[in-house]
Amino acid sequence: MNRSFRQVLLAFTFLFLFCTAKAQNITGIWRGYFITDFSDQYKFELQIIQNKTNRVTGVSYSYLDTRFYGKASLTGYFTNSSQKALIQETKTVEVRMSAGSVACIMKCNFTYVKSGNEEFLEGEYTSTYEKTSTAEGIKKGGNCGGGRIFLRKVPTSDFYIEPFLRDNPVVKTPPATKPPATNPPVAKSKTPPAKTSPTKTPPAKNPPAVAKKTTPAKTPDQKTTVTKPKTTEIEQPKTEITKTEAPKTIDAPKVTIPVQTRARTNELTKTLTVTNEEITVKLYDNGEIDGDTISVYLDNKPILSNKLLTAAPITIQLKMDESNPEHVLIMVAENMGRIPPNTSLMIVQDGETRHEVRITSTEQKNAMVRFRYQKSTP
Repeated sequence: MNRSFRQVLLAFTFLFLFCTAKAQNITGIWRGYFITDFSDQYKFELQIIQNKTNRVTGVSYSYLDTRFYGKASLTGYFTNSSQKALIQETKTVEVRMSAGSVACIMKCNFTYVKSGNEEFLEGEYTSTYEKTSTAEGIKKGGNCGGGRIFLRKVPTSDFYIEPFLRDNPVVKTPPATKPPATNPPVAKSKTPPAKTSPTKTPPAKNPPAVAKKTTPAKTPDQKTTVTKPKTTEIEQPKTEITKTEAPKTIDAPKVTIPVQTRARTNELTKTLTVTNEEITVKLYDNGEIDGDTISVYLDNKPILSNKLLTAAPITIQLKMDESNPEHVLIMVAENMGRIPPNTSLMIVQDGETRHEVRITSTEQKNAMVRFRYQKSTP
């Protein structure tokens, strides 16, 4: 009887897991950005609905701002077993572009990822020219470029919310995500496909204002004043001063680490093995740019303070060598932005090798990434 019961229980467990997997739905608003092969960045938004057969329809928005945007209709499908989504723009429905720009149609291959309460669509895209332009020497269907694309599920749109999302409530965004304190400016329904051709008009990048930390004045150590005139006794305090290397005990840099940083746990997000002595680390806001601010520590020493995460990268250079083969970067959330938690995307360039790490920091934990140097063999 026990064996039969276990078999029935196991069957029910598999059935439950199967039903759970089937329940995945990507209906909603997804916003973030794409990076072209030439490292240009543009904002990107999807408004999509998934039906019972996992078919996806909706619209996409590619934009810099109200002076340059495109809107396209799209179709696609989501595969539950592989957690992959294919999104194909079908045609441009509205365009506002600078002179000399040509509309492109995107095809996106996404992987669905859930990290805590956050949901992401990440992957690659290719694009083709939608129309022939003799003036630009462009043929319809010609290669318009490709690149990487990063989206996060969000509760609001930078544009007009399509009727299919207003009439059909969006699948609930994770409960920990509270609505933004201030809604982003809403432009009227307009916006066509991703424009990768106008590389000459990259988005304006406003460097964030960085508040410098004021280092607290050190309290001088108490020293016993020697009043005896003897030369030998005057030299005594000098020896004690050399001994008094308490102020030099490398505790000084640690004092600059915020109290809340020490109170939080450092959670290892990833360990990367690198083979080059010079490593470039770039940090972006992962998904919607919602005012996330971070501080960064290298081997427990502060190197960046209160930096705003945007679509423009925060760049850090790491020096690796065999005598000092391991370094640790810790990302500390200084705030939660409009949409908690504080999330960022780390791109690590190790020579020709590229690594991507999703970073999540909260008021309880810091994100830690460990770098290990391993000299490449010829």
